[in-house]
Amino acid sequence: MLRITLLIVLLSLSCIDARAQQNPLWDQAKVRNYLPHMTSPEVSDLLTRTDMVIIPVASLEQHGLHLPIGTDYLNGLERAKLIAQRTDVLVAPIMMPGQSPYHMEFAGSITLSSETIQAVYVEAIQSLIRHGFKRFLILNAHGGNRAITTFIVDRINQETAGIAVDLGAASAPFREGTSIPPNQVFDRHGGVGETSNSLYLMPTLVDMDAAETATLTLPPHLEAMLPDVVAGDETALRVFLAEGLKATETGKGTSSADMSSTGVWGVRDLEESTADQGRQVTEDLVQAAVRFIERWNELRPMGSGEQ
Repeated sequence: MLRITLLIVLLSLSCIDARAQQNPLWDQAKVRNYLPHMTSPEVSDLLTRTDMVIIPVASLEQHGLHLPIGTDYLNGLERAKLIAQRTDVLVAPIMMPGQSPYHMEFAGSITLSSETIQAVYVEAIQSLIRHGFKRFLILNAHGGNRAITTFIVDRINQETAGIAVDLGAASAPFREGTSIPPNQVFDRHGGVGETSNSLYLMPTLVDMDAAETATLTLPPHLEAMLPDVVAGDETALRVFLAEGLKATETGKGTSSADMSSTGVWGVRDLEESTADQGRQVTEDLVQAAVRFIERWNELRPMGSGEQ
């Protein structure tokens, strides 16, 4: 009995010692088809089943008082990882920052030029093409990157052996929608929609105790457009976004600090945010993306078109 007790004590001490040798902050489990977690042989094995890559294009920018600066990066990455659990496709994040000059009055925001962003993504994709990947699904996770995403897709198609699509636009016809009622008030950057997505995708990083409904101070002509924007008038929205949220240097007076007391661009009560809303939106996006990928594989099976 004494020998058994001593053995148990020794095993317990060895376990404690093993834990003491590990990084106490490490909490990640290995995720399937996620490039940073994979070995080179695992990538080679994946290449026997798919030539597709999802690449999130995101940002590092302020998201009010309650959401982290990495909100766009993390939400985009988590969606890409969820898609890759449903169908074989490589998830390859390239970098965190994007184009966010209109948030630079808030500490921690980082912005890069359009030229730099395009160059980094195109060069990274050329590396993946060299390894045998052929098709690229560019997942824009930040509204300010919309034009840049279009250029990246076009440059891949025009300048490389790869084939690229904007995943948001490509999967749109496959979306079924959610039961979430349409907004009745202005709700965009850092608002209820983005907060709900974050409560589902990265709940431990959302601080609802710090959430505060913003006070907006828009130029009078933009304020006058708001009812039409909220009502879904596409022309009003296009004109509104052409001028709203622009860098201080443009002189338009529409940076996030110019227009919002907290950095949130919206007036909806943040307490209306729920993880269930985020789940519905995420599941709709993921399902639509998977359906598009399956359809693309039907239209162009892996290996077709090879010279």
